[in-house]
Amino acid sequence: MTALDKSGAAAEVLTGGDTRGAGPRRRRARPGARGRGVPLPLLVPALVGLAFLLLPLIALLVRAPWRSLPEQLTSPEVWQALQLSLICATAATAVSLVLGVPLAWLLARTEFPGRGFVRALVTLPLVLPPVVGGVALLLALGRNGVVGQLLDSWFGITLPFTTAGVVVAESFVAMPFLVISVEGTLRAADPRFEEAATTLGASRFTAFRRVTLPLIMPGIAAGAVLAWARALGEFGATITFAGNFPGRTQTMPLAVYLALQNDPAAAIALSLVLLAVSIAVLAGLRDRWMTAS
Repeated sequence: MTALDKSGAAAEVLTGGDTRGAGPRRRRARPGARGRGVPLPLLVPALVGLAFLLLPLIALLVRAPWRSLPEQLTSPEVWQALQLSLICATAATAVSLVLGVPLAWLLARTEFPGRGFVRALVTLPLVLPPVVGGVALLLALGRNGVVGQLLDSWFGITLPFTTAGVVVAESFVAMPFLVISVEGTLRAADPRFEEAATTLGASRFTAFRRVTLPLIMPGIAAGAVLAWARALGEFGATITFAGNFPGRTQTMPLAVYLALQNDPAAAIALSLVLLAVSIAVLAGLRDRWMTAS
């Protein structure tokens, strides 16, 4: 008997005739195995955090005036605020698309001094208090502002306390969401397709329009949805820069704030509409950000 046969026989004796267990075994984790044995110091604060986030939403649903909700939502004041909010949020999203997509391409595809600083300035409205943004807009585009006084004296254009001012305020706070989304998509896209188009004689703009733009369209769509939702829920910059005039600048968040003082039922009804919009936005983006890996 050779040495190989002896070693095989020994392995068979030790394993009881089953040589499959002779080597190290790898146990496959069954589905759901990771969720077992959660440490108590992690489970308790996790449940408290979940309750902290869900309790206000549950309270909103519990205290909602469901019987009078159709009447509340069809009142002229609520419908006026809803219509103005939808128009202004859509216009702000259009402004963000026209200005934000080229800005995202500039940050993602072009090297220039201070690009990191410019990117920080672009994302600043994300962390800037909205009221401070409204004050900054007044100082820049108000009648006595740095640029606003020129618009007023040269063209007779006045932005504060107008519907156009609402669009400007919402664009200021919503555009960074679009820029971040599109820039991330551009960085993930392969630039060689764009370079191949330019080597074939296409201009940079033609390559962007015919090659890059179709590739990054999902990122543009996601950024546009986020910008629209952010514009729809904007409050601080709008009330500071555009005021709260029914039919002209009173959007839904402003109507909620005003109704909370006089008619809480209407405030809850408007809040439910904004909550439904937020849930719809999350549902629309679930394939992009909410799929399990």
